[in-house]
Amino acid sequence: MKKRIYALLLAAVMAFGVSACGAADTATEGSAETMKMATGDAAGSYYAFGNLLSDYMSDASGMNVEVVSTEGSAGNIKGIHDGVYQLALAQSDVMSYAWNGIRSFAGGGEVKSFRAIGGLYEEALQIVTLGETIRSVEDLRGKTVSIGAENSGVAFNAVNVLDVYGLRIGDDIKAVNLSFGDSVEAMKAGEIDAAFIVSGAPTKAVADLIATEDVHLVSIDARKAAELQRRYPYYNQYVILSGTYTGLDEDVTTVSIQATMIVSADVSEDDVYNLTAGIYDNMEPISAILEGGIQMSVENGTTGVTVPFHTGAAKYFAEKGFYAPTE
Repeated sequence: MKKRIYALLLAAVMAFGVSACGAADTATEGSAETMKMATGDAAGSYYAFGNLLSDYMSDASGMNVEVVSTEGSAGNIKGIHDGVYQLALAQSDVMSYAWNGIRSFAGGGEVKSFRAIGGLYEEALQIVTLGETIRSVEDLRGKTVSIGAENSGVAFNAVNVLDVYGLRIGDDIKAVNLSFGDSVEAMKAGEIDAAFIVSGAPTKAVADLIATEDVHLVSIDARKAAELQRRYPYYNQYVILSGTYTGLDEDVTTVSIQATMIVSADVSEDDVYNLTAGIYDNMEPISAILEGGIQMSVENGTTGVTVPFHTGAAKYFAEKGFYAPTE
């Protein structure tokens, strides 16, 4: 019941976000009074969660934090580098790619113009299918699969998972690059057989699909999950508990990465301190809204973060008794 309440509240936050963020989507530059926060697909958790946090961050900092729907982590980081955004949500693995100049950042080199504010919550890798034909990752062989928007963190996560199962895009799987919302519509239309979605569970796009279709979530074998962790240390083994979605009657074993709030390195220490306080001083009301779903804590704010913290965030966490390295 608690997870059902959370899903309904998440939908309400999403509805609020649509009206609150229209102006932000068309703006091009931030200012001292306005900070733009890049999030993710409007059907995913980043967009809804960004809308939830923005009110607390605005109140604490005295600035207007505006939320923007984007294609995800890689573009968010590049947007901060280009000065389009001042704040963003990003996957911990994609942050590592940017900092080290690898994968989608290999062409442009290392990107170190951003810093971490703090870790937020675990994002579950969800492999979503319809009907009875796909019950394991191996069953994706020969199928058409959405692996997320191009150059998104989801796309790299999908490649990682397929790789440990010995499946190759092009040879074994026809991959298409679709957002969460477009993936759902393509599954309904019979255009794709499955989709990778990496987001806090429950995810609105998945919950909406379950409301009208016979949905199955594919588990990742525990041994394959352990192999993923050995190859890529930013993954954690994770369980989507039965009841997380209506009709999900058994646990689903998978992996997760950490959703993280990042900020431009150029933002002042005082402003980042206040923005950080806006998030972590409000764990109680945030947790009340997220009851039964995403779990957050001040302690978790300093775990699973693979890039340096902004000095303003480090100052906040030090006052709470937690070390957040700045270099």
